[in-house]
Amino acid sequence: MTEPDGKPFLYVVVCAAGIAADVSKLITAAQERDWEVGVIATPVAMNGFFDAAAVETQTGRPIRSTWRTPGDPRPFPPPDAVVVAPATFNTLNKWAAGMADTLAVATLCETYGLGVPVAALPCVADSLAAHPAHQDALIRLRGMGVRFGPPYSGQPGEEFGWERALDLLG
Repeated sequence: MTEPDGKPFLYVVVCAAGIAADVSKLITAAQERDWEVGVIATPVAMNGFFDAAAVETQTGRPIRSTWRTPGDPRPFPPPDAVVVAPATFNTLNKWAAGMADTLAVATLCETYGLGVPVAALPCVADSLAAHPAHQDALIRLRGMGVRFGPPYSGQPGEEFGWERALDLLG
């Protein structure tokens, strides 16, 4: 849902991978493209995978990681689009299976019913990416309309395409 200032609202879902330390690059790129940004992080990602205080300062909003209690106001408006970056093996597989055991994965599960565009930048080691359950998850998520950037395995010299996620949203 577009913000009162006319800007569309982007949810950025951050998972626990070392590259998450650079999530501010995605937020900066989104803000430069006139998005308002709200960050939802997996509980493990909140344990030092990125600078939460800096991200809250950059977005001007609290990071969401746990469910709000009934009656509490919604801290973010509904999304106009969602980016999952970095998207880990665990999150991708749980999302495809509909296992909404964290706010981050539950939010991703809801996106299908909301009909908003979703882009994901996988960050999965090659050995995990070879697992049959992961391959099945990617097929299911693509069938749900999720747009994937090239996989990132963390090899030396390999770039993580933060801005590519925004390009995928169209």
